[in-house]
Amino acid sequence: MPQPTLAIVIGSTRPGRIGPKFAEWFRGRAAAHSGFAIELIDLARVNLPLLDEPNHPRLHQYVHQHTIDWSRKIERVDAFVFVTPEYNFGYSAALKNAIDYLSEEWANKAVGFVSYGGVAAGTRAVQQLKQVVTALKMVPVVESVNIPFFSQFIDESGQVRPNDAMARAADAMLDELLRVTTLLRPHTAEVVPEAAGAVAGPMAVDA
Repeated sequence: MPQPTLAIVIGSTRPGRIGPKFAEWFRGRAAAHSGFAIELIDLARVNLPLLDEPNHPRLHQYVHQHTIDWSRKIERVDAFVFVTPEYNFGYSAALKNAIDYLSEEWANKAVGFVSYGGVAAGTRAVQQLKQVVTALKMVPVVESVNIPFFSQFIDESGQVRPNDAMARAADAMLDELLRVTTLLRPHTAEVVPEAAGAVAGPMAVDA
């Protein structure tokens, strides 16, 4: 079986964001771990509009090319790490929008979190995200990287300078992501209807 793919998703899109720096740092840890093929997904580059599909994502009847492209990208990934800030005790609207575009493409895949913020280190955003991802049948791992008062870990050149706790947490999360992904991969082999407009069977569809 080929090496599983881990997508590191930058969950902030606003100007001046610090998320890409922590995402790049974590990508380095993941590359050194060597358990995954690594992909970086920047939601600012994906640039999805506010959910504009007329059909519920469970139907897989996508009409817009940006949704079809997003579906294909997520479908081929085996595990995820969401890099998220905390905005007003929650996570970003851009990340929620990106998640809500799809349904079955997320299912049976492990997910971890790198969060950053002030005294709470982004943990309140992560707790909310765990409720969302479990509704999509994702499996959040217990291990996480939570970065308090994040600016103290950015040096004058703009590079992340992690402490030992951050490094240990990243490695522990990667180990658990790999373990859970290995268990889940047989369940992701189900065929998902082609994103170009396959029709699912009858079901109740909420608004």
